Amino acid sequence: MSAEPAFEEHSNGGVVRALKDCLAGTCGGIAQVLVGQPFDTVKVRLQTQPRTGGLYTGAIDCVQKTFKAEGFGGFYKGTATPLVGVGLCVSVQFAVFEHMKRVFRERNGGEGLSGGQFYIAGAAAGIANSALACPIEHVRIRLQTQTATNALYNGPIDCIKKIYSSYGIRGIFKGYGPTFIREGHGMGAYFLAYEALVNSDMSKNSITRDQIPAYRLCLYGAGAGYAMWFTSYPIDVIKSRLQTDGFAGEAKKYLSGRDCLRKTWKGEGMGGFWRGFGPTVVRAAPVNAATFLLALIHALPTHIPKRIITPNPKCRLPFWPH
Repeated sequence: MSAEPAFEEHSNGGVVRALKDCLAGTCGGIAQVLVGQPFDTVKVRLQTQPRTGGLYTGAIDCVQKTFKAEGFGGFYKGTATPLVGVGLCVSVQFAVFEHMKRVFRERNGGEGLSGGQFYIAGAAAGIANSALACPIEHVRIRLQTQTATNALYNGPIDCIKKIYSSYGIRGIFKGYGPTFIREGHGMGAYFLAYEALVNSDMSKNSITRDQIPAYRLCLYGAGAGYAMWFTSYPIDVIKSRLQTDGFAGEAKKYLSGRDCLRKTWKGEGMGGFWRGFGPTVVRAAPVNAATFLLALIHALPTHIPKRIITPNPKCRLPFWPH
């Protein structure tokens, strides 16, 4: 089940390979952020509004009211932090995932990874990334949920300064527990599903991984994305609610992630854990279309002498979770 090696490495070939993967992943990540941000803004606003007396009656109503009150820019509030951090996040995810794959290959005597091993490798990558994802998403969500009439922050830098000056590093990392769980399980589920779909295609059609068309890999990426969200969305709701909650006093509704879970269940039932899921499902199609950019960039020639590195036409870069 393991992927073909992307290059035959010579001297500094491994470094060049890593840089090229990082560039491809970063560009693909930027495309995903730009395409997916409006959907994410609607999702977060629906996730975090109260059950009764909320501003929005649904996703369409949220889109209409956001556009009317804030214009097109309202859908891109908080975009700066994920755009700045996407390169680092992709680098960490890729490095940890590839390291875990090498560890398992050695343990398997050179054989491919099992489904469980892909899950563990993906989970390790997600857990490593959670330390970056938590503050990035916290700042983004604070900006996404403020409106023109209740704006507390002038931008991401102002948001970071104000939170840190009042609540320190703990304030910046508010919601880390749910982020840790979501990233770990979510990425584990993503790679387990992705590899299962790819291997099913290879087995059914008697083909190798490099013979699978790019559009089918994109579809498998979408399917894996659905697997990730269907199994981790409730914890994402808890995370979003904690990260929009007050820090102290009467403004603070939840004492912890567990308290948020208990109060959500008591006040809203199962439906409370799936608020905003519609935009998340719709978001998958355009965001996965954006991953073609990643594949195209990765397919560009390296322009490096053959004595240093020889491209392998069987290379396929995984579609990262989004």
